[in-house]
Amino acid sequence: MTKLKVTVVAGARPNFIKVAPILKAFQKAEIDFRLVHTGQHYDKNLSDTFFSDLNIPPPHINFNVGSGSQAEQTGAIMIAFEKELINNPTDYVLVVGDVNSTVACGITTKKQNVRLIHVEAGLRSGDMTMPEEINRLVVDRISDLLFTTTQQASYTLKAEGVEKGKIHLVGNVMIDSLIDSLPKVSRPQGIDINKPFFVLTLHRPSNVDEKNKILNTLKHISNQVGQKASIIFPVHPRTSTVLNNFPIPENLQMVAPLRYLEFIYLIKNSIGVITDSGGIQEETTYLGVPCITLRENTERPETIHLGTNKLIGNDFQKLGSCIKEILENRWKSGSIPEFWDGKSAERIAEKIKA
Repeated sequence: MTKLKVTVVAGARPNFIKVAPILKAFQKAEIDFRLVHTGQHYDKNLSDTFFSDLNIPPPHINFNVGSGSQAEQTGAIMIAFEKELINNPTDYVLVVGDVNSTVACGITTKKQNVRLIHVEAGLRSGDMTMPEEINRLVVDRISDLLFTTTQQASYTLKAEGVEKGKIHLVGNVMIDSLIDSLPKVSRPQGIDINKPFFVLTLHRPSNVDEKNKILNTLKHISNQVGQKASIIFPVHPRTSTVLNNFPIPENLQMVAPLRYLEFIYLIKNSIGVITDSGGIQEETTYLGVPCITLRENTERPETIHLGTNKLIGNDFQKLGSCIKEILENRWKSGSIPEFWDGKSAERIAEKIKA
């Protein structure tokens, strides 16, 4: 009997975290896979180290597309992936999340008449100014199998007209990786964590591309935290270029991008996280860590309704109130959404095989 073949696409940090448990589940289910790395993230700590930390096998091919505008990056991936599919026929292509690699390989897949699987389907922020929202809408519309993280995401797809038989609630593969990694987390070297600390991450264009805006944000965060805690800020490559010659407040530690196992160590041991990331909203919800999200909307509403997340947008008064709640240990307690149990990838492999 011929084995099922699936081409799995990864290109950016969140992709690696999501594909790691899927590849393990495929090996267990005896599903043949070919791993394609688009090279969308090219910083070593945002790509290569995730392969070792998460025990991901080396990719069969790396396109090394690197940086560029949305159109340049998407176009380069589409050209390379078309050649990949011609040279290496497959039964399915599996894409995860909402980055440029996801939409580029998704469109190319369907134009080559290959069946498409989208993991983490049905997430919606309602904000069409976000490139990720456009990517989600496009990929969900053309996918043959759509795996969702929550019941709400499944409802969203049904409301948009997706056939019920294509939608499968499996849970959150990002949490699979988190659960698997918790016993292996490692304390990062060279970072002072001898007092209570917040973890800060910023990377969305709306928050980091304007120098005055990000400097104002950092100033407010630093002032609100004061001397009661420190702030550890792993700086994304997008952000580091904006912060050249920035006068660093005493309570703010700006550090290079961290390995996954080091970053999870920091989140787990922090008193709170301040972020604009989608995935970190999920990780903090599972870990029960307070999360302040500097966005007006989120495609992960369960992290607010059930979890430990609060949306504040750019309201610095709310920011101050939230930081005070965390410092005074008055933050809301949360719960973990259904099927966020470490077995999502196994469900995906079972569904594909069936």
